[in-house]
Amino acid sequence: MIIYQLINTVWELPLSDQRGLVSWDWSVAWDRLSKTRRLDVQMLKASTPTEESVVKPSAKARPRSATRGPPRLDPTQREAIITREAVAFFAECGFEGQTRELAKRLRITQPLLYRYFPTKEALIERVYQEVFVGRWKASWGKLITDRAEPLKSRLTQFYREYAEAILTYEWIRLFMFAGLKDLGLNARYLKMLRERVFEKVIAEIRAEYGRPPIAQLPITVLEIEMVWGLHAAIFYLGVRQFIYGMPLEADVNSIIDAKVTTFLSGIRSILPAKSRV
Repeated sequence: MIIYQLINTVWELPLSDQRGLVSWDWSVAWDRLSKTRRLDVQMLKASTPTEESVVKPSAKARPRSATRGPPRLDPTQREAIITREAVAFFAECGFEGQTRELAKRLRITQPLLYRYFPTKEALIERVYQEVFVGRWKASWGKLITDRAEPLKSRLTQFYREYAEAILTYEWIRLFMFAGLKDLGLNARYLKMLRERVFEKVIAEIRAEYGRPPIAQLPITVLEIEMVWGLHAAIFYLGVRQFIYGMPLEADVNSIIDAKVTTFLSGIRSILPAKSRV
């Protein structure tokens, strides 16, 4: 690059000087080149803004970015998110799990958690409503008592739908942990179960086999125990999967069909005697 600039300097000499290059003092060209380079450097420095010369825009004058952060959650949405995470958290850790750890999983502060649920008991109650009450279908009562359909078909369909609702990791483990913790949740749920299912099933079985109605003859202990046996057998499918870690070796619906058939074939022997005309 320097040789090229030196040659250019020579071409800028008067023609008379170029003809005498043989005897010409090359130091003259070098001197001109050095002066030119120094001038270029000075001009470059003059045109380059220094840090002091750059006027920084005021923070107020800076235009705001077009992109914004994530929108603030509606309180109802945040409460639903906390509830879902609490269901998963307690199903994994049991009801001994600390709300501090739950808040950490949610990436919120513990005080914020308590703004939505003032106590741990309030949070557990919400979990109960979400999992055990919220999954109950109002249509099940009508399904059990609809005598336009055969009893076996009704019970089979009910327990298929019921199994689909409860045979999950969260439902089974929460029910077991609640019982071990003695929170009173199990007693409330089983009372609901007896009123909405067991008593209706016994009433329909008596009608199917021509036995006295419940209004005439109260339900016996053995009748309740037999329905408990059917119900517990289906619940136990979830215990095997989500407590013992043992996968089922047959399709759930096939197992339910077989259990209902077996139940109905044996229940007749413990029913009250037929009414005498």
